[in-house]
Amino acid sequence: MKKTVRILICVVFCLFLIISWVFAVNSKSTAEKQLFLIEQAKKLIGDELYIRALPLLEEAAGYNAPHTVFAENELKRVYLALIGNRGFSRKYATLLEKQMNRQDTEPCIYIEAANYYLSSNKTQEALVILKSAAAKTGDPEILALYEKYRYVYELSNVSFEHASAIFEQTIQIQSNDMWGIASIDGIVMIPCEYDKISTFSRDRVIVRKGNDIYAVDKNNNRIAVIKEAVYDIGNLAENRIPLLTENGWCRASGELELGESLFNEMGMYSGGYAAAQNGGKWGVVDLSNNWLISADHDDIIRDELGRCFAQNAVFVRNGDFVYLFTDGSFSDTVYEDARPFSDEGYAAVKKNGKWGFIDTGGIEVISFIFDDALSFGQHLAAVKLGEFWGYISMYGHIVIEPVFFEAKSFSEGCAPVLTNRGWQIITLIEYKKGVSL
Repeated sequence: MKKTVRILICVVFCLFLIISWVFAVNSKSTAEKQLFLIEQAKKLIGDELYIRALPLLEEAAGYNAPHTVFAENELKRVYLALIGNRGFSRKYATLLEKQMNRQDTEPCIYIEAANYYLSSNKTQEALVILKSAAAKTGDPEILALYEKYRYVYELSNVSFEHASAIFEQTIQIQSNDMWGIASIDGIVMIPCEYDKISTFSRDRVIVRKGNDIYAVDKNNNRIAVIKEAVYDIGNLAENRIPLLTENGWCRASGELELGESLFNEMGMYSGGYAAAQNGGKWGVVDLSNNWLISADHDDIIRDELGRCFAQNAVFVRNGDFVYLFTDGSFSDTVYEDARPFSDEGYAAVKKNGKWGFIDTGGIEVISFIFDDALSFGQHLAAVKLGEFWGYISMYGHIVIEPVFFEAKSFSEGCAPVLTNRGWQIITLIEYKKGVSL
C-alpha cells in the first residue's frame, strides 16, 4: 500500500514537471513566434507593402505575449497607411478603443485617439475621450488639449429679432414685435403671438394678449385664466409670478391665484427670494413675504429676467455705490455696478470704470479689465472688449473670441448671441447629444 502511494506521488510529480515544461516551451515559442511575425512585418512595412504586413501584425497583436503592445502600435501604423481603403478607419478606432480600455493606459494613447477624431472633424468624440482621460489621469497635456477644444461651438441656423436669457432650457423670443417661446435648440414651442410672455417654468407660461392674461402649456393650449383686473406680468419661477393689479404688484401662483401682499414693484423669484419695492425703497422678500433685506435701499441689482438672489448673495445699491450682501451682512468693499450671481461661478462687478469678477466672499478672482461683463453661467462669462462680446473661462482666459454684438449667459451648454443675422444660439460641441461639461 505504501509502495503504491509512493508510485502515485512520483507519477503526479512527473506529470507536474512535464506540464510545467510544456507550458514553458509553449510560452517561449509564443513569444518567439510573435517576435518573428513582427520582424517580418517590419521588413514589409519598410518596403511599404502594408497590405502584406497586415495579417502578420494582426496575428502578432492577438497573442498574450511580451511584445503585444509593440505589435499593436505597428498595426496602427499599417491601419493609418491603409485608412483610405474601406474599413480601416473602423479597425484603427477599434484598436485605439481596446488600448484605452486597459487599466494602465499611457496618456499618449488618449492624445492619439483625440487627435485622430479631431483630424476627422469628430470634435464631440474627441472631447468625450479627453474629458474622461483628464479625470482618470490628470495628465497636463491631456488637460491642455481638452481646454483648447472644449469651447468649440456651433451657431444655430435660426435667428430671432430678440431673445432673452435662457431659463429652464427655453428662451423668450420676439418676432414682429410679438413674443413667444423657443427651446434652446431654436425650435419655436409657442408662436410669437403675444404682447408679453413670461419665462417658461415647469409646464406653462403666463401671457398677455390685449387685455387678457392667462396661462398656456407648451403646446399653446390655454390652461388657466384670471378673472381679476391685471395689467402687467413679470416672469414665472418657483410657481410664483408677479402680477400688476389696480392696487400694485402682488405675487400669484402658476394657476393665477392672487396673493395678498402688495408692492410697488417686484422682481422674479430665484432661490426662494425676490426683489420687491415697498414705499419707494427696495428690499428682498422670501416666499412667505418675510424680508431677508429690509425695504430701505435705493435698488436691488437684478438680471434681465429680474432675478437677484443666488449662492446666498445679493447686490444692493445705495446712491452711487453697490454693496455685496451675503451670509446676513454687507461687505466693506463697494462697487460702481454689479451683476447678480448665478447658481454657480463668479459675479461680474465694476470698479474704476472697468469690469472684473469676485467670488461670494468678495475676493477678486479675475482682474478689472473688461468694458462690460455678465456673471458666470456654468463655467463661462460673457465679456465685452471694445465693441464686441465674447466669453472667458473661470481662469479669465478668452475662450470664445469677441465677435458678437451682444451676448448672454450660458445655460445647458447654450447661449443667445447677437450677430448680423439677429439673435442666434451658440451650442458648445461638448454639449451635443446631452454630453455635459
